[in-house]
Amino acid sequence: MKQSVAIIGAGSSGLAAARHFLAQGFDVQVFEREDDLGGNWHYGKACSRVYRSTHTISSRSGTEFPDFPMPQDYPDYPHHSQILAYLKFYAAHFKLFDHIRFSTGVAYVEPLIEDDEGDEGNAQTRWTLTFENGEKKEFDLLVIANGHNWFPKWPEYSGKFSGQMLHSADYRRPDIFTGRRVLVVGGGNSGCDIAVEAAQFAERTWHSTRRGYWYMPKYLLGRPTDQVGEQMLALRLPLWLRRIAATFMHRLLVGKPEKTGLPHPDHRFFETHPVINTLLPYYVSQGDITPKPDIERFDGNTVHFVDGSSIEVDLIVFATGYLIKFPFIDERHLNWHDGKPQLYLHVFHPVYDTLFVSGLIQADGGQFGLVHWQMLAAAKFAAAVRDGHEAADMLRQQKAGSLPDLSNGICYKASTRHYLEIEHWNYRKLLRRCVKQFPD
Repeated sequence: MKQSVAIIGAGSSGLAAARHFLAQGFDVQVFEREDDLGGNWHYGKACSRVYRSTHTISSRSGTEFPDFPMPQDYPDYPHHSQILAYLKFYAAHFKLFDHIRFSTGVAYVEPLIEDDEGDEGNAQTRWTLTFENGEKKEFDLLVIANGHNWFPKWPEYSGKFSGQMLHSADYRRPDIFTGRRVLVVGGGNSGCDIAVEAAQFAERTWHSTRRGYWYMPKYLLGRPTDQVGEQMLALRLPLWLRRIAATFMHRLLVGKPEKTGLPHPDHRFFETHPVINTLLPYYVSQGDITPKPDIERFDGNTVHFVDGSSIEVDLIVFATGYLIKFPFIDERHLNWHDGKPQLYLHVFHPVYDTLFVSGLIQADGGQFGLVHWQMLAAAKFAAAVRDGHEAADMLRQQKAGSLPDLSNGICYKASTRHYLEIEHWNYRKLLRRCVKQFPD
């Protein structure tokens, strides 16, 4: 009998897992809480965190799965509806729909075998899934692919705000800003996008960030920004030279941040997750968005900032990111330390050979292609274990050892935002090297 694989989630990461485990001869079942696939990219579903205007911040070629190109008539930066359609094309092409059970939420997952301490388990343990309807099923292998950008992270400040507060997880349409005084908190891509949308509808818009950032336009030298960065990496330019090039292009195309009214970054290029936004400096420079520092406290409708200034607002949107949560499995089964799972290449458990996590990365480029290599490596390892191939022993030793540096020499700013940050070029190279260990 074929070994069975349970995959939790039918978003992009779950679909990639299903595609590769099926190709390696496993019996695959995907369990999706919603009534359709797409996960975060399915606008309007409870699990989705995209808003009406969301486009990718990585280009089409930098986003797509390497074995399934996006349609050539897609724009450089596809809309979320096009990404959803692409994921459905992908699922149809690799015949995944017959393996997905929709409207089937997983309530709890536990290993069948644990050691006496209850925290390290048996390498070859099977897994019991308990579903929200009470049904239970056992599987030989488990892939967790429920995503990590879904549980809102709310910052804490002293005092009480009497206006409306909203997390970007629940933001959908800009008409909620009409005629209101709006403060957007958070300097990531969502925070910048929402601040730009608020500037076009609100009576007044402020944007609060803890630090200055390098806001890069979507195009450099007539090409999508990530493609220019990819070319520099392909030329094997050292980090210091890429920094000089990025700084020069930023100065040429955007100008010094302080000249447009933006705070100067407290870090060098690449030391924070890239923020790709052409319009934020434009709206700041013409006075439609007013930058503010971090919040100190609330007092009714008044927001006080750490620089001693204060404003009165009606609505605050917190684009402050997400916490890593897997509510259906005990953290000890994920080798959880320092606020996150400690997994080899963010995929492989140091002890369990039957547990994998898909998509648990924050990439400085498109994610689909990296998840492709993650799950190809995972499926090939699982097949090698199943078939008793010696190549499995090599990866067992690697995943049980110390974790490799996935930053490629970049010193990221200390922040929960960077818990899963990886430099995509080096990370992809490590995954490909992992894949090559196994037979075709």
